[in-house]
Amino acid sequence: VQLVESGGGSVQSGGSLRLSCVASGYTYSNYCMGWFRQAPGQGREGIAVINGDGSTRYADSVKGRFTISRDYAKNTLYLQMSDLKPEDTARYICAAANFPMTTWQALETMKAPDAFGYLGQGTQVTVSS
Repeated sequence: VQLVESGGGSVQSGGSLRLSCVASGYTYSNYCMGWFRQAPGQGREGIAVINGDGSTRYADSVKGRFTISRDYAKNTLYLQMSDLKPEDTARYICAAANFPMTTWQALETMKAPDAFGYLGQGTQVTVSS
């Protein structure tokens, strides 16, 4: 399994970006996928997950601003980010589970993402004020 993220970049506060994660060889369409982020000197933060049934869960810090979606035909995960703030600056990393979880469990497991399953290398998002 290989997860490859793209779509990061530098934007001004209030701007938008859409991240993509192509999951090659990932066949667990019923399991959770999601995004977590890590800023320098800070811990990992799970921000959004989507389960195989389409149910989603978001961290409070991004709720209402970020939308996670999944294209099963393309085996691709997306994260639409709007109204970006400087505190959103971080490396955003895609994760795909290799065991079943609820969306609540998935968001919690992202605190220790090595336990989640498969991880990408990440894409950098920088938001300037």
